[in-house]
Amino acid sequence: MNGHDEAFAELLADSYATLVGRPLVPSDVQDAAAWLYEAPFGLLAHDTSPDPLFVYANLSAQRHFGYAWSEFVGLPSRLSAGQEDREPRQVLLDGVRSKGYADGYRGPRVTRTGRQFWIEDVTVWNLAHADGVPVGQAALIGSWSD
Repeated sequence: MNGHDEAFAELLADSYATLVGRPLVPSDVQDAAAWLYEAPFGLLAHDTSPDPLFVYANLSAQRHFGYAWSEFVGLPSRLSAGQEDREPRQVLLDGVRSKGYADGYRGPRVTRTGRQFWIEDVTVWNLAHADGVPVGQAALIGSWSD
C-alpha cells in the first residue's frame, strides 16, 4: 500500500461516514486517495495487531511527526506519544474500539526527534470492511500546536 491507495481511501471514507455521520472527502473530489494524502488535516491509521502498527500517514502527519512514509508505515503507533502519555492514549483507543469513534480529542504527541506538541480537534474511529471485519483505527487531526 502507498499514500494513493484507492481501496484504502475508500475504507477510510466509508468507515468515517458510517460511524461519524459526515463525509470525510468532499463530494466533488474525483481522486479521494490523492485528496486525503494531501489534505490540510493530519490523517493516520494503524492496524489491529497486538502492538498496532501504522499503515497510513498523510503528508500533513508526516510533516508534523517528522517521519517519511517509509519510516512511518510499520512504526508502532504507541511511539507517536511520549512514554508518560501512552496510558491516556490507550484509554482513548479502547473507548473507540467499543463505541466506534470519539470526537474532540486533544493530547500530547512526540516527533521523531522527541519534540513534544499537541494534536487538537481529533476524531478517532474504527476502520472496518463492509462485512464488519475490523481492520484498525484512524485519526483525523484537525490542528496542531506547540
